Amino acid sequence: MSDGTDLTPRSRWLLLSPALTVLLFAASGPLLIVVVYSFLAPGDYGGVVWKFSTDAWFSVVLERDFFTEQLGFADAHLSIFWRSIKLSFMTAVLTFVFGLPTAYFIATRPKEKRDFWMLLVMIPFWTNLLIRTFAIMELIRAEGTVNSLLLALGLIDEPIQMLFTEFSLLLGMAYVYLPLMVLPIYASMERFDFSLVEAGYDLYATRWKVLRRVIFPLVKPGVIAGSILVFVPSLGAYVTPRVLGGGKQLMLGNLIELQFGAGRNWPLGAALSLALLAIVMVALILYVRTAGDDEVKHG
Repeated sequence: MSDGTDLTPRSRWLLLSPALTVLLFAASGPLLIVVVYSFLAPGDYGGVVWKFSTDAWFSVVLERDFFTEQLGFADAHLSIFWRSIKLSFMTAVLTFVFGLPTAYFIATRPKEKRDFWMLLVMIPFWTNLLIRTFAIMELIRAEGTVNSLLLALGLIDEPIQMLFTEFSLLLGMAYVYLPLMVLPIYASMERFDFSLVEAGYDLYATRWKVLRRVIFPLVKPGVIAGSILVFVPSLGAYVTPRVLGGGKQLMLGNLIELQFGAGRNWPLGAALSLALLAIVMVALILYVRTAGDDEVKHG
């Protein structure tokens, strides 16, 4: 059987053409349309006017006062950017706090039982995201399970307002994306030599020192990968903030949808989409550099 080294350059390009065609029209094509739209003027009832304009990019972070025409920061957009980045980072941290011990627990089980525990972690992915979000909503609403239980125990006198707050968004996204943190950490821990932990204890290291100096450095690539897998989709989350935020706690995904929908400002929506893409690219570049440094250190 030929290993492909005897193929001519023309034959290789012909073999690659189906994949290149898919990438061109399914990935690069839509992205190019978004880039073009971001430099056009908005139509009166949606769509775009084929007239070059940088107003959309200008409006991402700046705005003019309606009465005085004074230039200032677009506080609404910047607050949504900040909320999105903050909640995405906090979601990554929260999923790490719960994901690390979960992955450690599964990795220390007998081999024949690990698949069962991994199945339990994966079960939420079998359920539609919207249904899972409504399940969280049912738990934390004023008449929900949590408030009803606290009232029955006499711990509170009136329901706690948890729904439609940043807390509800953080809780919902942490629940949705927790498996994406557990899986890569478990993949790192599965290859971990736990005799190193015993050696640490033999050298009179505390549990905290063993975790910090032995376990964490060796599973750090999995932690970084899990953080990226959680942080990136959290930035563009739409369903969870839409349901649990109730229109009061908008994130970038909701703001972009608003511009393409009720706002009827497609160029601004395109510019916001590209700004979101830029943030994701920065996060991925940081991940690649950090992972590369770890490989050099432990190589």
